[in-house]
Amino acid sequence: MNPAPHPRPAPGLPGRRGLLGGLLAGAALAAVPALAAPAHAGARPARAPAGPRATCPLLLGTYTSEGGGGTGIGTAAYDTGTGAITPGPVITGVENPSYLAPHPSGATVYAVSEQGAGAVTAVAIGPDGTYEVLGSRPTGGSGPTHLSVHPSGRWLLSANYTSGSVAVHPIAEDGSLGERTDLVTHSSPPPGPGQGGPHAHQIVTSPDGGHVLAVDLGTDTVYTYRLDASAGTLTEVSRAALAPGSGPRHLAFHPGGRFAYLACELDNTMVVCAYDPATGAFAPGPGQSTGTGSGTSYPAQPVVTGDGAYVYLANRGHNSLTRYAVEGGGAVLQLLDTVPVGGDWPRQLALSPDSSLLFAANQRSSTVTVFGVGPDGSLTGAGAPFPAPVAVCVLPLP
Repeated sequence: MNPAPHPRPAPGLPGRRGLLGGLLAGAALAAVPALAAPAHAGARPARAPAGPRATCPLLLGTYTSEGGGGTGIGTAAYDTGTGAITPGPVITGVENPSYLAPHPSGATVYAVSEQGAGAVTAVAIGPDGTYEVLGSRPTGGSGPTHLSVHPSGRWLLSANYTSGSVAVHPIAEDGSLGERTDLVTHSSPPPGPGQGGPHAHQIVTSPDGGHVLAVDLGTDTVYTYRLDASAGTLTEVSRAALAPGSGPRHLAFHPGGRFAYLACELDNTMVVCAYDPATGAFAPGPGQSTGTGSGTSYPAQPVVTGDGAYVYLANRGHNSLTRYAVEGGGAVLQLLDTVPVGGDWPRQLALSPDSSLLFAANQRSSTVTVFGVGPDGSLTGAGAPFPAPVAVCVLPLP
């Protein structure tokens, strides 16, 4: 029997101390109460640019309510040449931080709290590598599983999986969060086969910045919204239907901005979608093979190299990474191969800022595996798996 595609932590259960125990030089942590933020929020000033570094920060998401899980957001550093990871302390005070997203300025990172009473939390990143929890805000829904920052830096977007809704929060100049400005529930179309309701799994902004797209696994739909940049509200402008029961989960845009690649976890396919910046229309093509054979491998997340030449896909049931070559200006994916991920249940992938390294968060083996990315898109393992308790998200920072 295939494992359930969405194991969800039980809210409120005590977490156990994780595996990250070392200290990064000069690192310190602080947790403070939630801070109020003005309704009209601006982007936090960016940190001063730095030259190339031998090591860069790495943040790790986990489930604090799951047995063997972490106690907050894990911190580490990775070698930009070899991919070797050095453990750091844990940012405590954040429950079930299962997904993380950076602010464009690099001065703040945001985390979901994937639990019954969903929340989002802001964490400031100091110029000396310290972290400070700035406070949390409720999402208005349950089980938030994804979040992203609008390119303007003024709005945080989040997706509530369990309640099937998406939310907007303003971001103040210091990076903290204000009260929610909008909440939209995916009340139609009806849920797909085997689904009891909508399940918003991802919310992202298109590369042109003109539209916000929400992927809903429960309704087999991608919703396109316009974001009012003054009021922080969402207005639906179109929706795209995927195959009934396909279970769309996560998409990644090609850097050209006209195509996106959508992983459908329930029918084990990858879908190339055309995007029209003028109208926001999203047009899915036919489902394509993940290269994992028969059965359901619960593909989780695609990522695209910075030059748009290759796409990688995490396959949880198959414990592999699929490699595609991108052709036709982004319109075509050519399946190349699959390689073992070196862990169990790869929940999430991330490329380093220069696309030279690929990181995989392996939930069931509590590890992060690292691969070097060759000029031809080939993947080469970079050292032994790094231990990280119930690793469900990995975020390499510049």
